Amino acid sequence: MSAVSIGLVDDHPLMIEGIVTLLSRAHGLEVLSTGSTAKDIIDISSRLHPDVIIVDLSMQGDVYAAIATSIKISPNTKIVAFTAATGVDSAIRALDAGANGYVLKGSSAQELIQAVESVCHGETYITRSFASQVIAGLRNASVRRVAAEAVRFSIREDQIVRLLLRGNTNKEIAASLKISEKTVKNYMTILMQKLNARNRLEVVIAAQALTARELDDSFGNARSQPRQLS
Repeated sequence: MSAVSIGLVDDHPLMIEGIVTLLSRAHGLEVLSTGSTAKDIIDISSRLHPDVIIVDLSMQGDVYAAIATSIKISPNTKIVAFTAATGVDSAIRALDAGANGYVLKGSSAQELIQAVESVCHGETYITRSFASQVIAGLRNASVRRVAAEAVRFSIREDQIVRLLLRGNTNKEIAASLKISEKTVKNYMTILMQKLNARNRLEVVIAAQALTARELDDSFGNARSQPRQLS
């Protein structure tokens, strides 16, 4: 199995040196190139198409726009924000731009490696100590979007949503439904559009919100029905 190729963009030379050393020691990871500006994110994407690019958010240039552009250039490249920015707004903005992971610089070395491995498997990764705050922010936005319009799923979409809510990966969903992972990814794109979601995590949150709303409606209808007298 080939190594996971990585690009690294951070404007602190010591941070670059430390992360390169860290990743080089990890089995199955290979740093292809480094940079120090938002423009370098786009450059690395267009030249090398790495599996993952780890980016700092506080650099010269519009990093968020660079993330969005690099994903258009290299759709299979995953972006992990590795930053000291602890604001929920920064995390949501990065995820909205297309980042697949958000890791705080106070995290352990193992957590950064785990984030890289997770996004390579199609998952969204957020630093554990920060995840609940980000998810709460995403949930509020998702609930508002889902409540704005009625959403209807096809039979296959409903099956995939149910498996997503169980925490299944794309590979597990494909195996369970006897379809290809590519087909699952196509359905994920459709679900993101239907739920106005920006990433896999928001699909799950929006689906949870939709399910909860349907349950509330069901209970509300049941309460409104006259009781039958025996």
